[in-house]
Amino acid sequence: MPHYKMPILEQTGYAVLDSYGRVMDQAEWMTLEYVDWKSSGDTRFAPIASAQGEIECNGFWHADNPLVFAQRHVIEYDQVQLAPADKALLKKLDEQAANGASLDQLIELAQEAGANIGRCRVIELQPNSYADALYNSHLDDNNRLNPEGEGWVVRCFMQLSDNPDSYMILREDINDPSTETRIALPAGAQLIVDSERMWHSVWHQGVDPRYCLITSYESGPELEKWLWELNPVNRVDSVAIDADYAAASEIEAQTRRSGRTEYYGYDPTDVRSEA
Repeated sequence: MPHYKMPILEQTGYAVLDSYGRVMDQAEWMTLEYVDWKSSGDTRFAPIASAQGEIECNGFWHADNPLVFAQRHVIEYDQVQLAPADKALLKKLDEQAANGASLDQLIELAQEAGANIGRCRVIELQPNSYADALYNSHLDDNNRLNPEGEGWVVRCFMQLSDNPDSYMILREDINDPSTETRIALPAGAQLIVDSERMWHSVWHQGVDPRYCLITSYESGPELEKWLWELNPVNRVDSVAIDADYAAASEIEAQTRRSGRTEYYGYDPTDVRSEA
């Protein structure tokens, strides 16, 4: 039996949602413990949920006892029946709280969908160029351990910092600019992406880092109900950029990718991201 995939994502692979519409205290993400993990540029991650409840970003398949159904373990402070990973994670969260980190709003945001949660983390991305973003475009490895018949795992991107001049870049084909959609990222922006299908990266303009909450959700009735409550739009106009700049950036990115392939002897873009 194939995985269940949501019809709203069938045509374009993404849906832009209403803003989550609240003012977030940046201390919620600035006081977290980050690990140096490179994905789509100069990045660090603050894991909130991981395979074994540790502050690390590895895929679940690296664990000695991977949790095949880890997508089902929703983190709740008042939950009595906790998986081992959740127990270890809550211990880590308590340690972070003791160091001044508050995760209440972040966890609330992640749980609003009411769907099963897998990995959940805050990403910190340093400023980059359009060519950098194109060079680092990638697919995610979301469903390696997901049994057939379960809901397809997709990712939700909830923008924390206010970066209206930065853009999520989505492509159906990494080598075809005509398949690209650029979506602005002001604070509160939310989008669901089938990130195992859609090539994606972020072009972050500015001086300070960008912060975003990334949550893996299992497709199903709960997630669909939440999506429809937020007026999903699965085709938006791409933010316009200078055509000459776009063409030059495309050439630079393709040249750098070709050099990377020659150096490694294989194309690293064929390897899906664990982050």
